[in-house]
Amino acid sequence: MRKINRQSGDIRRNQIKSAVKEILFYEGLQKLTTKNIAQKVGISEGTVFKHFTSKKAIIDDMLKDVREELVEPLQKIAHSKEDAAIRLEKHICFHLDYLAKNKGITILLFTEASYKNDADLKIMLDKTYQLMEQSFATIIRDGIAEGIWDESVSIEDLSSLYMGIPFTMNIELVLKAQNIIEINYCKNMLELLKRILRK
Repeated sequence: MRKINRQSGDIRRNQIKSAVKEILFYEGLQKLTTKNIAQKVGISEGTVFKHFTSKKAIIDDMLKDVREELVEPLQKIAHSKEDAAIRLEKHICFHLDYLAKNKGITILLFTEASYKNDADLKIMLDKTYQLMEQSFATIIRDGIAEGIWDESVSIEDLSSLYMGIPFTMNIELVLKAQNIIEINYCKNMLELLKRILRK
């Protein structure tokens, strides 16, 4: 019986987190209230607090999801034994696909911390950002060592450019709604990076 209750609780928590992403993407940060979250899920506001003690607790849990579902897989791709060119494609396409399927995550991660000026959240976000940037840099460094990419390219500058790609895609998604095809966006950005890296 306990197992069923726990599973039911997990489902409800996931529904709440999905509602947060939807509100952020379609309605904006100002509409992210526990009342609106509850309405979106079809539950009472009290039920939201039954599963999460605060809005910050929801965000903390979502950030944990990002670490497990995005950051860790990106690190695995970066440190796999495949050629750097293959890893680069997998890395960028996995990254963009995750953000396209989890609309609102980019907005959440990089506006909530500054909006609330939450020091702890900023530290967690900085660590998340650094881990993603480092996994990308690992691939570029390996490709240069393999001799397939230009060794004069600044890995640091290119990593910063790479980290801007998800934000650009998010803007495209907001402005063009469903008119953007994520797989084409991935291919276009991949070609851009390859042109920069070409010897």
